[in-house]
Amino acid sequence: MRPTLRQLEYIVAVHQLGSFSLAADTLHVSQPSLSSQIAAVEADLGVRLFKRGRGGTQATAKGLECVHRARRILAEVENLRSVMTSTLPFGGRLRLGVLPSIGPYLLPQVMHSLHRDQPDLRVIVREENTLSLDEGIRNGRFDAIISTPEDHPNTRQHPLFTETLWVAVTPDHPIATLDRVGGADLTGQRLLTLDTGHRLARIVYGLAGLSGGIVSDDYEGTSLDSIMLMAATGAGVAVLPDLFARRQAIHRKEVVVRPLVMPDANRGISLLFSADQPTDDSRDQLIGAIRDAARLLDLAVSEPS
Repeated sequence: MRPTLRQLEYIVAVHQLGSFSLAADTLHVSQPSLSSQIAAVEADLGVRLFKRGRGGTQATAKGLECVHRARRILAEVENLRSVMTSTLPFGGRLRLGVLPSIGPYLLPQVMHSLHRDQPDLRVIVREENTLSLDEGIRNGRFDAIISTPEDHPNTRQHPLFTETLWVAVTPDHPIATLDRVGGADLTGQRLLTLDTGHRLARIVYGLAGLSGGIVSDDYEGTSLDSIMLMAATGAGVAVLPDLFARRQAIHRKEVVVRPLVMPDANRGISLLFSADQPTDDSRDQLIGAIRDAARLLDLAVSEPS
């Protein structure tokens, strides 16, 4: 006996809700029926999927792995149903994940273009950090993500554009008098960046090594706004990606923003799909819409090969 799709739905629901009774209510089945179906799966697989305690129901280590795989299977089945019954790209629904430092500035034009060409296509966008995007593309929660390609191995990658980096400092900082900032200007400076769940942090650590700068170890920002505000207090030099710097930071009076000109002071951005997702014309339409939006923003677009 193999787990049925319905049994997989039961397992995912119990994990999400942390309760057998809530899962049964949500799925409109009796709790004894749901419990017996999950027990049957446990007996068949020879593992315990859930443990109950005062804090509710929690998945075991094996149970958590089962939940991740079940989600992917259910997502693939839903995608199959959508693709087979719809003539729209991505089966009529595109679940797109994007880095928070890119989404607000790039996606409005992309959404306008997609709606103009495919008015019935439903696009669901979520902004998440690099680690969450990687988890989402692997478990089927996203159809595609816009992110830094180095952080998502074993995916199908389509380069979109390259972002240069900028720095933000207080108006009375010596760097504020420069037209552009080189590696030598960062020597001995305290660099502010995001936490290590973001590719930007790893880029900044590399730049610190090249320039003799020091990455702040007493503050890791949770957003670009937060590290810019820290720079405004004189805590250090904030390193910002191009879109955020030109579309937002440059208009703030409490900081001065300057381009950073040194090797590796950039990050590549790609559109990424799961390696086992079939290729069709939908991808080319989406890639084209994003590259067109990037050109309007004066980004260094990766031209199709």
